[in-house]
Amino acid sequence: MPHRFLLSFAVSLWAGHAPAQQDEFATLKGHGGPIMDIAVSDAGQVATASFDNSVGWWTGTTPHWREAHDAAVTALAFAPDGTLISAGDDYAVLRWDLSGATELGRHKGKVSDIAISPDGQQTATASWDGTIGLWQEGQAPVFLSAHHGGVNAVAYAPDGKTLFAATMTGRLVAYDTAPPHAMRPLVSHGFGINRIIATADWIAYGAVDGVTRVVSPVDGSAIADFTLDRRPILSMSHHAGTHQIAAGDGHGYIMVIDTQDWRIARDFRATRKGPVWALAYSPDGTMIYAGGLDDVAYRWPVALLSEFDPAISGERAFLRDADTMPNGERQFMRKCAVCHALTPPPSRKAGPTLFGVFGRAAGTLDGYRYSATLTGSDIVWSDDTIDLLFDLGPDHYIPGSKMPQQRITGAQDRADLIAFLKRATSSEN
Repeated sequence: MPHRFLLSFAVSLWAGHAPAQQDEFATLKGHGGPIMDIAVSDAGQVATASFDNSVGWWTGTTPHWREAHDAAVTALAFAPDGTLISAGDDYAVLRWDLSGATELGRHKGKVSDIAISPDGQQTATASWDGTIGLWQEGQAPVFLSAHHGGVNAVAYAPDGKTLFAATMTGRLVAYDTAPPHAMRPLVSHGFGINRIIATADWIAYGAVDGVTRVVSPVDGSAIADFTLDRRPILSMSHHAGTHQIAAGDGHGYIMVIDTQDWRIARDFRATRKGPVWALAYSPDGTMIYAGGLDDVAYRWPVALLSEFDPAISGERAFLRDADTMPNGERQFMRKCAVCHALTPPPSRKAGPTLFGVFGRAAGTLDGYRYSATLTGSDIVWSDDTIDLLFDLGPDHYIPGSKMPQQRITGAQDRADLIAFLKRATSSEN
């Protein structure tokens, strides 16, 4: 029997909810939006962060939802004690345990990365507000800004004495974790650095221009370069025991680097459409978890990556070719589909379902956590109010709401969208 058939059979078993096997392909289904980050604890606990504002906590392929963020969850990290730190577009940094979430504090902009010190005593957060947050129980947070520019990534040295940070301006810097937190520059790259991995002997970084490079943690001098003609590098993961770095890019590939021989060991196309935003190795390094534009996370056996076809088929509504649909539907897919369903509730998407939206008072759909701005609002959704929403933009029409800035400037485009929504959200369809 061909090996590919056996693998396809395994995939079909997962689709039928067979019991989880930790050495096989798996799909983690249930989120209502793209997967922004994945974390795996030393004990094998898997957590996923999503654009749907939630954290998925997985038992095999069964999700348990953690919901306290008011916007997309973009970063996750497990502490050595098994607690989970999450952060996102709502600027909040949360700690999760069995009792729920505790807010550590907030940045003044999106939080893009989290790192936890090797002893578990300190948490570092990277933010687009231009600061690095240092969080320690019983102490006031410290915000570092000597690097200048928004911060995309942070990573601790194995001894915990140094924190490395990568910025949107292309700087790779090192901070002392102890006061007064002296900073020294290591690399000045011409493009933003998105992700970093740090060990005692080297730092690997991935950048907006596709550069995947390994440098010295002492002086930033070059050790190895694995840059391919794909960009940007959006995710990285490291497994020390098996000497692997995985790097995910905007073209949907996962490149696996052997850090013993400094060579590309595998180069796998994980998606047919869209980027690889999230990567994490299993504790033994034999499996790799990945996520991106799809609302599903995937787990592959690293040794068999070449045997699999790309996981994301492009059949998700928001990934369809815009030229294949009428204008009203096209406007919905471009502006609304990632956040809103058209079907009856419940919905796991970031925004409330639009089913039955015409004639519904804003902020009143049961089961959805609205912002204070919409709770008690006097807006009733109609042709006129939906037209105003997209004509003015949510930041002007309903300032303070969770809805991201979306405008449709063409009057006919707005009319076509409203006509489509009337048909698609009616209970008569």
